[in-house]
Amino acid sequence: QVQLVESGGGLVQAGGSLRLSCLVSGRTFSSYEMGWFRQAAGKEREFVASVKWSSGFTYYGDSVKGRFTISRDNAKNTVYLQMNSLKPEDTAVYYCAAGRSIWDWNRRSLRAYEYWGQGIQVTVSS
Repeated sequence: QVQLVESGGGLVQAGGSLRLSCLVSGRTFSSYEMGWFRQAAGKEREFVASVKWSSGFTYYGDSVKGRFTISRDNAKNTVYLQMNSLKPEDTAVYYCAAGRSIWDWNRRSLRAYEYWGQGIQVTVSS
């Protein structure tokens, strides 16, 4: 059974940092691209960042470039999202996702990702 389990969320003040983790299990994800998405209250789910598990190539949404860093640890089967200089507008439920056929044209599309975690809340206070 494939599982993606997020952890590390919580409440932080503006300007602070959090690191989210996504522990993956149930299959080999070496040929997958791992993504982080977020969904704020009343808004659509949006792409945050992704990393190709095999090569380590990374991609970022415009709103988080320079502040967030995505990485993966092969030995721990874990994908991380380091979030620095957090802003109140970063408040959202953050989701980990995995997709096998991810390209430049579909990277930001929810439908490109086959597996999803349950989501974890991140709240940034002003």
